[in-house]
Amino acid sequence: MQATVTVNPAQVPELLLGLTTVRPVFLWGAPGIGKSSLVRQFADSLGLECVSLLGTQLAPEDLIGVPQIRDGRSVFCPPEAIARDEPYCLFLDELNAATPDVQKAFYSLILDRRIGNYELPKGSIVIGAGNRATDNALARPMASALVNRLTHVHLQASPKDWLHWAAGAGIHPHVIDYLTDRPHHLWSKPPKAEEPFSTPRSWHMLSDAIQSFGPALDEATLTVLAHGTLTPAHASAFRGYVKIVRSEYGIDAILKGDVRWPNRVQDRDLLYYLAESFRGRLVKELPAHKEHASPSVRQTAYRAQALLVQLAEISVEVAQTVIADDEDGNPVLPAWFLVEAARDMPRLVEARR
Repeated sequence: MQATVTVNPAQVPELLLGLTTVRPVFLWGAPGIGKSSLVRQFADSLGLECVSLLGTQLAPEDLIGVPQIRDGRSVFCPPEAIARDEPYCLFLDELNAATPDVQKAFYSLILDRRIGNYELPKGSIVIGAGNRATDNALARPMASALVNRLTHVHLQASPKDWLHWAAGAGIHPHVIDYLTDRPHHLWSKPPKAEEPFSTPRSWHMLSDAIQSFGPALDEATLTVLAHGTLTPAHASAFRGYVKIVRSEYGIDAILKGDVRWPNRVQDRDLLYYLAESFRGRLVKELPAHKEHASPSVRQTAYRAQALLVQLAEISVEVAQTVIADDEDGNPVLPAWFLVEAARDMPRLVEARR
């Protein structure tokens, strides 16, 4: 199912509060962005126990129950996990990954809050969640009858919401500081290949791993941890950030001339990270038109051009990332700066084209 309107995590509790009291809700979203956690937190806020059923691990009889003979008649007894006396939150996780027979078994439970003769206690709520087929996740088509029994809410990852949560959740400071500087690295689109990719969940996993190893964590182990949880580009950038924290390097020190670009082969991830920071600084400080540049900004531009030449001497490829266009092919840096840079390093600008 494609999203026409999306919500961020901070909006979800209020929406669920208004919706779940009258109709079941289905929460759509990419893997690892916190759907399950949001549902459990919402249930806790209402004082309801959250009972999770995982669609991929169920058979129809797990919902309908098994028959027993009573007074010469067969009666289906619902499972203990569902048949409760007190109101609760029934969370149907990965509902759209369940087989068609299991999805069909949910119909009466979702619409009528009933299985056989058992009816959910008054005050109970029903929430489903699942990934989208476009996320390269296990997702089966939902029958129109099931789609029409649910109110659909599409969740998107929000760096602001996640960082607010992370500040009080014990997330490692390296992770918080890195994502504060690069919030767009919180989530990446799931790849078609079988490889790690960045999500709020994977950043949480990396934080837990870093804290588990403690201060003794060495560079080689950090490399394994980062590349085992994040998108390759984000893993390399994070390693570069940690190197900066642990060393004298920093984009401010380079701009001031206190240190030079790192040129060791083993510091290539650090070089990429610094180049990205350099690019971000130029985007922020250079005006679109040269006549709007103050003397101090022009001095910064001259210094930046010299630094680009030094960077290109180490790696043309890394230097290209500083002046590269955006994903849509539009220039990021102002044209006047690129023209002046071309005079100093035509080979680099030609490579950009």
